[in-house]
Amino acid sequence: MRSQVEKGQLFRNLHERPGLLLLPNPWDAGTAKLLQSLGFEALATTSLGMSNALGRVDGGNAVSRAELIDNCRVIARATDLPVTADLENGYADDPKEAATILRDAAEAGIVGGSIEDWSGERIYDFNHAVERVQAGVEMARSFGVPFIFTARADNLIRGVKDLDDTIRRLKAFGQAGADVLYAPGLRDLSTMRTVASEVGRPLNVVMSAGDPDLTAEQIASVGVKRISVGGALSRLALAAFMKGASDMKDGSFAWMRDTLPSSDLKKVFGV
Repeated sequence: MRSQVEKGQLFRNLHERPGLLLLPNPWDAGTAKLLQSLGFEALATTSLGMSNALGRVDGGNAVSRAELIDNCRVIARATDLPVTADLENGYADDPKEAATILRDAAEAGIVGGSIEDWSGERIYDFNHAVERVQAGVEMARSFGVPFIFTARADNLIRGVKDLDDTIRRLKAFGQAGADVLYAPGLRDLSTMRTVASEVGRPLNVVMSAGDPDLTAEQIASVGVKRISVGGALSRLALAAFMKGASDMKDGSFAWMRDTLPSSDLKKVFGV
């Protein structure tokens, strides 16, 4: 198993090399191990996936800070891959207080993390949002391991359809020192190209909000550095679960043919 320093350096190297980084989103130890078995190079946690697993409605800190950090620890220990974490808004409005969640995540074995500019009720004022990023950068640079800090501008998924303000925020977050910039809600190639060309830092796109007909190659061609999928893999798994359960209720068990063999799971989980 790689040390945390080795994971952190690998994660930084993956951002500095040419080309795209695909970041699938596990929500527990099992899904982390399965994704590693497929050859992915790094992973990202998902608050939605975790909320789904707990049977809670995502949003508004449905998952407690302690639960989130414990989930980070479980996933980081389950895999040899670098893991970056969805850290919500840091569970605080105050910049320095919010930044402490990066420390807790790092202590749990995480080597990257994102913090939102959304309070749970509103988008933070521009200057306040920048101060939060500055505090996050300061915290991330204080660790003894490499740590990739991602700053999020949540306008587009929070009903503020203002691309100019989103770009303004991302540029300011980059100037404040964020390693990666992230604006959930980018859907089409043209918009992705515009944002990637403007912000001057590696850009993360989440495809749970993107056009599903786009390919990774197309997205990379417009300057996007990272692709994640948020809670989409969790929702895909639950869709298969509900289909099988519905068929069972109707008396059919043909879905058994589509299950993953136990022997395959033993190979992955036994490593």
